[in-house]
Amino acid sequence: MKIGLLTKRTTMLAGKLIEFFETNNHEVTPYTLADLTINKSLLNNDYYILKSKQLFFLYAGYFIEANNLPIFPNPNLTYKHKNRIEAHYLIKKAKLPSPDYFFGSYKALKQNLLNTHFPLILKPTMGSGSRGVRIINRIEDLKPMKGQLIYLEKYIEGTHYNVYFIGNDICALEKPPLSDEHAEMTKVKISSDMKEFISKWTNRYDIPFGHLDLVREESTGKLYVVDPGNFPEFDNWKCEGDPVSKIGNILLEKYKNLKNKK
Repeated sequence: MKIGLLTKRTTMLAGKLIEFFETNNHEVTPYTLADLTINKSLLNNDYYILKSKQLFFLYAGYFIEANNLPIFPNPNLTYKHKNRIEAHYLIKKAKLPSPDYFFGSYKALKQNLLNTHFPLILKPTMGSGSRGVRIINRIEDLKPMKGQLIYLEKYIEGTHYNVYFIGNDICALEKPPLSDEHAEMTKVKISSDMKEFISKWTNRYDIPFGHLDLVREESTGKLYVVDPGNFPEFDNWKCEGDPVSKIGNILLEKYKNLKNKK
């Protein structure tokens, strides 16, 4: 089978997946920002894997999908993971708790935010991970962003977790607040509400692997989803089994399922 891999890089998980597929006698063509062109040449592959959430790769995903080629993960669902507003409502539709947010111009936010709303977290509207994320403790900490609307999220004081899932396997890790997937983490016991959150998420969206960033509020013990991820690097996987082969086999199975639907 000819597999196209839409990816920012050919190292880390992408590189390991290329090796996995080639070892299993598949031909893999990686498409990075340097060599991706959205045209009919993309129709020469049998199957595409959408590793990156960057918009250029998403546009390629839409093109591939419109031409009836199997692609996974779904480009539209991937976009919703990347957009903070869309992601918030993905969480809500899965009937999972998430922090309140504020979204608007600097002027509108300055006029409407109360002291009781703070602390808040400033996050880029489009993005994932911790890049561009910082705590806003008071309105004076907020600066105008020329021509841009501002996304602010209620800061939950508590313990932060990165919870991976691959099929039926769940791996829970405690991490520093506001850190990305690559920070040093400690494996922790999986709680019953963590299992429930993963079950609701995967069943609602038919997502076979990914991660949820969770925070357990210190004052109440309540668990919140603060960020979903549909194709993490899994470089902090500290549980049983090889994540690369697990994900690789899931992706091959997804191809069969998608092909049968065409």
